[in-house]
Amino acid sequence: MFKPTAHTSVEKATPQTLQTIQSYHAHIYFDGPQQRLAAETLREEIALRFSVLLGRWHDVLVGPHAMPMYQVAFTPEEFARFVPWLMLNRRGLTVLLHPNSGQPRADHTEHAVWMGEKLEIINLQRLPEHEEPEPPLTPNTSPSVAP
Repeated sequence: MFKPTAHTSVEKATPQTLQTIQSYHAHIYFDGPQQRLAAETLREEIALRFSVLLGRWHDVLVGPHAMPMYQVAFTPEEFARFVPWLMLNRRGLTVLLHPNSGQPRADHTEHAVWMGEKLEIINLQRLPEHEEPEPPLTPNTSPSVAP
């Protein structure tokens, strides 16, 4: 029998459609020089294989993230290729994967998937409940290797 948790939205009567998802973010976390090196290698491998938008390096905590990280933004069309590859090749790093559905707080908590250690989402109150749609995603990579 289904038992709602504190993060489950049982009050929503109508399921959300897949068209609600505008894009996805994978946050690649690292801690210390050895993990940063693994994150650098992973970033290079991603850029060679996938049409994504690689975000800036954050060597200090930003937003709701409890560790240094960088973000990989990608379209729903890239999900089926990128996410399974990342599952197999994340080099032991922790990854937060979430949709961008216009609900930042829920996207980082209720709608999130973790690979590796589940980290705390900090400053959760700073994430808005709702926001305007993201602008269209423009990849900054030029894939040349098959996944």
